[in-house]
Amino acid sequence: MIISAFQMDDQDEVIALWGRCGLLTAKNDPTLDIKRKMDHSPDLFLVGRINDRIMATVWGGFEGRRGWINNLCVEPRAQHMGYGGEIVAAMEEKLFALGAPKINLQIRHSNKQAISFYESIGYADDQVFSMAKRRP
Repeated sequence: MIISAFQMDDQDEVIALWGRCGLLTAKNDPTLDIKRKMDHSPDLFLVGRINDRIMATVWGGFEGRRGWINNLCVEPRAQHMGYGGEIVAAMEEKLFALGAPKINLQIRHSNKQAISFYESIGYADDQVFSMAKRRP
């Protein structure tokens, strides 16, 4: 898999992949989400290609203290082949190079597959409670 930075020409293909991976929700506009990401830290938005098709994505974030991983997905028919670990490792390298001493991520409790995946690559339950507030 060839990992590179997202380019705006990738948008339609990425959104279609997110749809196949179940990452799209009614509460989020993926086009607006991508615009926000490209306005903020475009170098922390990676895509993985196999034979010129986008097969994986991951977003990273860094707020000066902690690194964050979001929007990891791998084409369903290509899961369990190591691509998720490969693209996460590429993002980890970028976040650690920025100075992040720790990388966080959030997973819904119901997403057992994602929990199992992240545990398999060295992540653990940090025993924190995540809270959020949506813009009114």
